[in-house]
Amino acid sequence: MSFKKKWCEFCEYASTAPVVGGIFKSSDKVAVIRLSGIITDQSSRRGQTISYAKYDHLIEQAFDLHRVRAVALVINSPGGSPAQSSLIGQHIRNLAEEKDIPVYAFVEDVAASGGYWLACAADEIYAQDSSILGSIGVIASMFGFQELIARYGIERRLYTSGKEKSMLDPFQDEKPADVKRLKALQSDIHDLFKDWVRERRGDKLKGDDKSLFEGQIWTAAPAIENGIIDGVAEIKSFCKKTFGDDIKLKEFGLDKGLIASLLSGDAKLSFTSGLADDFIGALQEKMIWSRYGL
Repeated sequence: MSFKKKWCEFCEYASTAPVVGGIFKSSDKVAVIRLSGIITDQSSRRGQTISYAKYDHLIEQAFDLHRVRAVALVINSPGGSPAQSSLIGQHIRNLAEEKDIPVYAFVEDVAASGGYWLACAADEIYAQDSSILGSIGVIASMFGFQELIARYGIERRLYTSGKEKSMLDPFQDEKPADVKRLKALQSDIHDLFKDWVRERRGDKLKGDDKSLFEGQIWTAAPAIENGIIDGVAEIKSFCKKTFGDDIKLKEFGLDKGLIASLLSGDAKLSFTSGLADDFIGALQEKMIWSRYGL
């Protein structure tokens, strides 16, 4: 038996003692996990990002919290990697079912695309009136530089083993066959996304595939009408109403703050050798957020 479990059992027993019992009395809790930022496994990128590697242990800690009544996900994400979204979402579901603990999602500014994928890991989803929700689809964006390098007399030299390795090379003319293959990949991922939403939202969904799964985004009111979310609520008032005024919210966050992150070895390496990657990453991140006016 772990020391933590022994201590919890001791406190539980000691809380029944007269006079001093109140010192050891423990309250019921809701474990709060904040999922904020772009969903990506690019761990070298500075700023707020969400990945399975960052959050798997933190999610386990939340479900292991002593006297936990529920786990709450506070979400503010425009999306990102479907694989990372799936890994995190399934990890939450596995623990929720194993430990029989309900999960609630509370959306702040946006839960779109992969952000909504994460929200669907919850048993119920709530948002603010002005939250942006949905975008159940798959998108890929890139640039073509073939005319730019031709203008400056730059010769592209590319050597591959396997003729498909250079698919959608940004320095070559776009090929219809490459676009067709990309769309097939997107279709497969889109089907997985739709299956996940259907599995998690079930009979709550209202409307056909065209009205729900073509990348539309909604604010809270139409999202409720379509069964995308369950209602409008703020986490603190919801938890008090559901579990009583004595419920405690225990927030689980990443260990490193901004200053610690900037002083870490990874950050120093990023400053000296990854400035271009940081710039491109920041540009891509801004483009993703800007789709939702944020």
